Amino acid sequence: MQVLGCDFSSSPGRHKPVVLAIGELHGHRVRLQSLEFFETLAQWGAWLSCPGDWIGGFDLPFGLPRELVEHLGWPTDWAACMDHFAGLERSEVRDRFAAFCNARPAGGKFAHRATDRPAGSSPSMKWINPPVAFMMHAGVPWLRRAGVHLPGLAEGDRSRVALEAYPGLLAREVLGHQSYKSDDKARQTPQRLMARRQVLGVLERGQHRLGLRLVASHALMNRLADDPRGDALDATLCMLQAAWALSRHQAGHPQFGLPKCDPLEGWIVTA
Repeated sequence: MQVLGCDFSSSPGRHKPVVLAIGELHGHRVRLQSLEFFETLAQWGAWLSCPGDWIGGFDLPFGLPRELVEHLGWPTDWAACMDHFAGLERSEVRDRFAAFCNARPAGGKFAHRATDRPAGSSPSMKWINPPVAFMMHAGVPWLRRAGVHLPGLAEGDRSRVALEAYPGLLAREVLGHQSYKSDDKARQTPQRLMARRQVLGVLERGQHRLGLRLVASHALMNRLADDPRGDALDATLCMLQAAWALSRHQAGHPQFGLPKCDPLEGWIVTA
């Protein structure tokens, strides 16, 4: 079974494609074999729909906070909720979520999923900085159309398993809150390059809580380090999280290492 990591973009293009890191787990070693790039969501969705044998970590939210869903009166069944959510225009999503936030006191504007705080991730309802709600709006329908298995959320083809991942969870273990990437050319500094190299060094040695060692060719390692946006590195971090989930599955742990969680909200793997 291959392991995948996906750095997702809700509006991909030539300058900001969806990135897949593809590799294999061998004991405590994860070998990065290739990087794939998709300039459209249709290309990415077609790849997902192909027969395969993989488990992937995808850097986009798979669920909304129950508190938000119940407040809006949306269905509390995950599939029905995602159907309703996907049927809205982005402007409608923004207006409904903004109205929810505007009615709440400072410091508590957003609703959070149970997984957000242990993962240190942005609330999945955020529509700006970063627009993770729009990432979910764009990405989850493609995963569902591809018929992949979403543990804890939806049954599907168990030879293609998709888990919600978050690369920042692993990167922060190494760097704290030091930045290692930027889409802004003016902020693509030597310090961020050194931070990416620091992360890669820790991953190569397996000196992190997942205990997995990243193995790759010099060319691929250089590509991960030299990508100032950090997209290829983020995809690789997600791949390592997927590899950890596969190792849990091979050891007999249920749900690929995910805890029992709210079937509406889902959970971020390794959180």
